[in-house]
Amino acid sequence: MVGIVGYGAYIPKYRIKVESIAAQWGANAESYKKGLMVEEKSVPAPDQDTITMAVEATRRALQRAEIDPRKIGAVYVGSESHPYAVKPSGTTLAEAIGATPDIHCADYEFACKAGTEAMFVALQLVKAGEMDYALAVGADTSQGAPGDALEYTASAGAAAFIMGKTDVIAVCEHTYSYMTDTPDFWRREHQFYPQHGGRFTGEPAYFKHINNCGKTLLEKAGLTPQDFAFAVFHQPNGKFPLRVGKMLGFSKEQLAQGLLCPKIGNTYSGSSPLGLTAILDVAKPGDLVFMVSYGSGAGSDGFIWRITDQIDKVRDKAPKTWDIIQGDKVYLDYGLYAKFRHKILKNV
Repeated sequence: MVGIVGYGAYIPKYRIKVESIAAQWGANAESYKKGLMVEEKSVPAPDQDTITMAVEATRRALQRAEIDPRKIGAVYVGSESHPYAVKPSGTTLAEAIGATPDIHCADYEFACKAGTEAMFVALQLVKAGEMDYALAVGADTSQGAPGDALEYTASAGAAAFIMGKTDVIAVCEHTYSYMTDTPDFWRREHQFYPQHGGRFTGEPAYFKHINNCGKTLLEKAGLTPQDFAFAVFHQPNGKFPLRVGKMLGFSKEQLAQGLLCPKIGNTYSGSSPLGLTAILDVAKPGDLVFMVSYGSGAGSDGFIWRITDQIDKVRDKAPKTWDIIQGDKVYLDYGLYAKFRHKILKNV
């Protein structure tokens, strides 16, 4: 009985619509909305970053877990937009929640699967008996170059999970990872914006890795897609997860609850973890949840979760993910968005 004992989500209230970005570059908004299946995306405020969002998501996870933060033995933050090149995000997070100093801390990077990478390690440490609880966070304030296709989807959000053995709400029954050296997306040191291989990011990268990871995970578990109530995959846009889900045999209905990208964009390391939080908000005891992430470079982490009776006791103790998405929103024009994302720099 090792798995999630508390979870939390955070998404900034600021948003920008696809139409606002397209108008700036003289592009056809409808073609982007149809091609990417994205309507708008979240935008972090000028004083928000990966760490501040990780803190907010973790506080909500603690509300659900109802444990003393000093019992957490490890804090792992997965992101591709850590605020510091040399200084961990995790130490600030651990200090903010009162978990220091008796704690192990590390930051993880693996493009968009850094969050599930942290989840995997946290799970294994608890399973091995090294600690009672471990915290894993997937968070990003991702960037897209002005005018690039990524600018329409690169957004912000965080998901936090406390792993433990007591009062588990979602037991991890199986895991599997699939990796190759596939350079579909990258950002060199000192570069502000990432680069990508265009269409190459689809077939030999995203679809190959999730499909192979998913198939092997199903074989390992001896299950079929029909055994699952929900499924969630990495969401670089709204179309890719639906397509890969169909390839694996999952229906649109199984993916609907965790498909957040059309409303908040691609939260990168928080993408599939945030989708999982939305599923935990509605899942019933006994439900099986299929989850496969993707990170450029490239690899996928797969998990099978079984929901327990404990879920009904905790889910209402913190804001639910779709309520956050559909709640208080402030829309920005492109000028304010560019200012918020530091695309406009002052001369000093």
